[in-house]
Amino acid sequence: MTDIAKKPITKRYQLLALTGYIGLLILMPLWMFVLVPRTDYSLAFTFGLYILPLLLPLKGIVQDKPYTYAWANFVVMIYFIHGFTLLWVSPDERLWVILELILSSMMFVGCTYYARHRGQELGLKVGKLKDDLAQEKAAQEYHRQNHHKDS
Repeated sequence: MTDIAKKPITKRYQLLALTGYIGLLILMPLWMFVLVPRTDYSLAFTFGLYILPLLLPLKGIVQDKPYTYAWANFVVMIYFIHGFTLLWVSPDERLWVILELILSSMMFVGCTYYARHRGQELGLKVGKLKDDLAQEKAAQEYHRQNHHKDS
């Protein structure tokens, strides 16, 4: 992506994110299709529900885009919530559930801090909500004043 070197802490968070991500990419199909096959759903439905969301950030992660790491957290929350739900309703799958929770937690923490640290290294800046709202309010006020002058 760029020639700006990654600091050691940035590399560690990326490794944590990738370990969780790749772990989920391996675990979910193995769990859903081999270890505890879902017989009450079609293979396509199971794939679409449990595997497809993980593939959404794949391109950006391979291309090492900090923004993709950041929004991948929305995807990983599916697996985190799935794991917590099954923790209570499927005690016979507890080993796989705990593994899913560990991997999704690793991915979440790794993606969060990798995106933050790498974004800072690259000089990427996400505006603060307060500043964005103030700019939006000023633009609306400017538009309102100029609109009244034209009338």
